[in-house]
Amino acid sequence: MTVLALDGVSAAPWDEPLLVDIRLQVSAGEVVALIGPNGAGKSSLLRLIAGDFSASAGTLAFGGQPLADWPRRELAQHLAFLPQLSLLNFPYTVEEVVLLGRTPHATGARADREIAHHALVATDTLGLRNRLYTQLSGGERQRVQLARVFAQIWDSGDMAGKLLLLDEPTAALDLAHQQQLAGAIAGIAERGCAVLLVVHDVNLAAAVGNRLLVLDRGRQVASGTPAEVLTAALFRDLFHAEVLVQQHPNGRQPLVIGL
Repeated sequence: MTVLALDGVSAAPWDEPLLVDIRLQVSAGEVVALIGPNGAGKSSLLRLIAGDFSASAGTLAFGGQPLADWPRRELAQHLAFLPQLSLLNFPYTVEEVVLLGRTPHATGARADREIAHHALVATDTLGLRNRLYTQLSGGERQRVQLARVFAQIWDSGDMAGKLLLLDEPTAALDLAHQQQLAGAIAGIAERGCAVLLVVHDVNLAAAVGNRLLVLDRGRQVASGTPAEVLTAALFRDLFHAEVLVQQHPNGRQPLVIGL
């Protein structure tokens, strides 16, 4: 089942082209990681899909229909977006922040609190639920925002047709919580949710992504499995860095080592 399909999509919301001829399909249960140098268009692509601005060319379909045709409330029930920076300065409790993710739904207070509980557990924030959000550390706030978007698209059964967009979700997270997040993403993907995320750590991208999409100056320059995409030549040409690429000891993905 194809959840998201972009065909020849370009965007120039401020006259200068941000994205050029992007072609991408994301299926239910698939995790696609976006990588590329700074300014490559990774965040812009997520913002385009989230509806922050419109495409200037090409077609963008979500759930088999044009994204622009979706009623905003219904779209928010199926698509959740975590931007790089989530500003919230009101003294809500952590649980109240996570419950904001249930705003598009009409599932009732009891069901919403149960879903929030699952999201809090998935992000290791259950113990923070009565704390004020404004009193948390940067890493704790990031995990709470992750719980909020998890709650927005959470379903107790099949999550096929849902899409989660994450822009640098591991920013400010320690190693343990990076690994926990990777497990949480794998868990919702196993239930059918499609995930598209921006990750700067290429080894983490290789660990969580079924497929990698590489962007540079708004254009896609490579797409495929981590083993197909992550080559020494790519890092030399695109990142201007010398690396050694070898098989990870776990035998599941490549390992990139800076020289």
